[in-house]
Amino acid sequence: MLDIRPATDTLVRLVSAVGDDQLTRSTPCAGSNVAHLLDHVDGLAFAFSAAGTKTRLPLELQAPKADAAHLTPEWRTQIPERLEVLAGAWADPGAWVGLTQVGGQELPGELAGVIALNEVVVHGWDIAVACGQPYDSEPVLVDAAIGFVAPTAAASPQGTPGLFGPPVTVSEDAPSFYRLLGLTGRDPFWGKGDSNG
Repeated sequence: MLDIRPATDTLVRLVSAVGDDQLTRSTPCAGSNVAHLLDHVDGLAFAFSAAGTKTRLPLELQAPKADAAHLTPEWRTQIPERLEVLAGAWADPGAWVGLTQVGGQELPGELAGVIALNEVVVHGWDIAVACGQPYDSEPVLVDAAIGFVAPTAAASPQGTPGLFGPPVTVSEDAPSFYRLLGLTGRDPFWGKGDSNG
């Protein structure tokens, strides 16, 4: 069991600081601007909260493809509230055992929890760098996310559509967080002068 609250708390801070003028900014998540990602975070928080409590959502309530047009006017309060519910759901040890369901798929609770963690950590960084905010994540959470992402990246060197882009090579002595970003198809130096893209 992992405590994902530090990651959700960080994402709450980031979301709360996003300005209206930043919603159309590009992000390191290919094809997604900030508003798209906020809608995605809103949907994933809802879906993975249900997974944590073993609540099966009707098909029509399962998160559709992220779209800025879906972002509600109340997103500044709704997303933090949903992230708080997400942290609470996965604070229960029972969330991490047995089977649950996300997006219509059955999977072990432990795996669902790590996927939720990875989504929160990586998309938190996406939003932070797109909006010029500082970002940091606890090493234990980064290592857990790498444990999920690394086998997927190794099995799909061209990327996994809808999940990760093709891995980006980072140096072997790079910080663990840079390696996580690279495994998810992100350039750790995105948006900086020495970026490759």
